[in-house]
Amino acid sequence: MSRLATSEKGKEIQQIQNLLGKYRVIGVAGLQKVRAAQLQELRRKLEDSAYLRVTKNTLMKKAVADSKDKPNMKDFEKYLSGSNVFLFTNLDPFKLALILRKSRVLTTAKSGDSAAKDVVVPAGNTGLPPGPIISQLGAVGLPTRIDSGSVWINRDTVVAKKGEVISERLASTLSKLGIKCVEVGLTIKGAYDEGAIITEDDLNLDLEKTRQDLTRAHAEAFNLSVGVAYPLPENIALLLQISHQGALNLALNSGVFSRETISHLVRRAYVEMLSLNTRIKHD
Repeated sequence: MSRLATSEKGKEIQQIQNLLGKYRVIGVAGLQKVRAAQLQELRRKLEDSAYLRVTKNTLMKKAVADSKDKPNMKDFEKYLSGSNVFLFTNLDPFKLALILRKSRVLTTAKSGDSAAKDVVVPAGNTGLPPGPIISQLGAVGLPTRIDSGSVWINRDTVVAKKGEVISERLASTLSKLGIKCVEVGLTIKGAYDEGAIITEDDLNLDLEKTRQDLTRAHAEAFNLSVGVAYPLPENIALLLQISHQGALNLALNSGVFSRETISHLVRRAYVEMLSLNTRIKHD
């Protein structure tokens, strides 16, 4: 290895260590099938909140190994494989993962790609003239007819389920039809946040399910606090209402006279008097 190459690697490692010291969160995302234009767009979108750097895993491992003020940084090395981009930021790692998910886009499938969703070819005019395309469409299960000089799809047809591998024949057909069914973009593999290693599964939150879980947990906690009469700012008004109603019922059942009970007691006595009067008349 030349002295110049060694010097350049040393500079790169030092720059990475400077970034490790500057930022709280380090995310690593796979670069598979990510286009240069997408990466540039993401750099622009995150320029005020994150720094993106593409570097060799070996250099990152060296920088990580030499970081003394980052606890548990050694555990981060398990994500340093494959083609990666590193994101240095002070953003919450879950927010960073959400930004990356939203930046993903659909593109035309190639052989071996996995469908990002159920692939539905809609009924209607393909805009393609009759010819070999008819047999190509039929080979992937698409019912066709010829109308006004064009090939038409007879009905909406699912040609691949979410997660299924796209064959070469289907990829070619979908390309001709202009249907995009493969999702591309940065896929976060893990993140380091001040000593905590957060996995891809944990970062990819189902926001709606999480919102529902939090709502349910809040309701259960509120009901429990009310049930055991544990006063909190959130339940104190309800606890006072329950206590007042309980005290009022006790006073009424005991015949205790007060400003709050007198009208109720008089009304009850009047109703009982009418009932007694009715029974006496019938007797």
